Amino acid sequence: MTLRFGLVGAGNIAQAYLQIFEGFDGAEIVAVADARADAAAAAAERVGATAHTSVEDLLDRGSPDAVIVCTPPDTHPDVALAAIARKVAVLCEKPLATRIGPAQTMIAAARTAGVPLTMATKFRFVTDIVRARELVAGGDIGDLIQLENRFASRVDMRTRWNSDPAVSGGGVLIDNGTHSVDIARAFLGPIHEVLVVEGPRVQAVEVEDSVQVLLRAASGATATIDLSWSYDHSTDTFLELYGSEGAIRLGWQGSELRANDSDEWTRIGDGYDKVTCMRAQVANFCAAIRGQDSMRITDADAVASVQVIDAGYRSMALGDWTPVDPVQSIGRRGEDVA
Repeated sequence: MTLRFGLVGAGNIAQAYLQIFEGFDGAEIVAVADARADAAAAAAERVGATAHTSVEDLLDRGSPDAVIVCTPPDTHPDVALAAIARKVAVLCEKPLATRIGPAQTMIAAARTAGVPLTMATKFRFVTDIVRARELVAGGDIGDLIQLENRFASRVDMRTRWNSDPAVSGGGVLIDNGTHSVDIARAFLGPIHEVLVVEGPRVQAVEVEDSVQVLLRAASGATATIDLSWSYDHSTDTFLELYGSEGAIRLGWQGSELRANDSDEWTRIGDGYDKVTCMRAQVANFCAAIRGQDSMRITDADAVASVQVIDAGYRSMALGDWTPVDPVQSIGRRGEDVA
């Protein structure tokens, strides 16, 4: 059976999904919705879909099996809940929601309706990260001590919705940081404390454009995260993992492992490719809808990412370490998200 997808939102990230579905086996985009009629029409024409100017019209007339939510974060709950009410599966771009309350409402509604819902977080599907997790789990670098992540590059955000706190929920912390938190949790497990320090605001925006983040996991392992829209890191490496017996560094162009007693790095991967990892994400979602596989990003993962970012904003305001309040799992699926 070919799964019928609706694409809600026709902005930048939606263009990547349009590319993914060109020749995608077993699924197709049949409808595109955007409040801008011209944007919806252009995206729909690219994949031979129908164009709509509201999610309700897409759901009623397009009859999709699933939707991909690519609208700004403040609209995620309303779009997802409209789809869930019609028993339509939801793949929602990150962040799941800008605050924990709406995120929990989305999860609870999906569980009650028995509808698949997951958050799109492409880095969990990067082949090198998948390989690194296997190596860490297998003890190849011993006990994991420290994770370092950098998502920092110069991007003019002055006219983009990402810098409007009413729409985005914040600045670079919630934007790039949602990916960072999910990566950290994938390697370290539950995060118990967070410290966020804001850097100087370079851009004329209402939100933070550079932050330093420290995370402490339940295991005692820590993470340091650099996030910025206003400066570039010169290194190719975006993620480093330090263990008691070795280290792994993951880069945009390739990834390597080195044991502590060796001077040589061993190549373990070929780097990052946006379309490839997003295609793997969609494939996992389709397999979960069909009951052929479990969702790689669980309800617990999605809610926890929102919870850690919430704690991060409290920390930034207080200027101190802040505990990540435990959120109990809702219903029967997923583990505790504390």
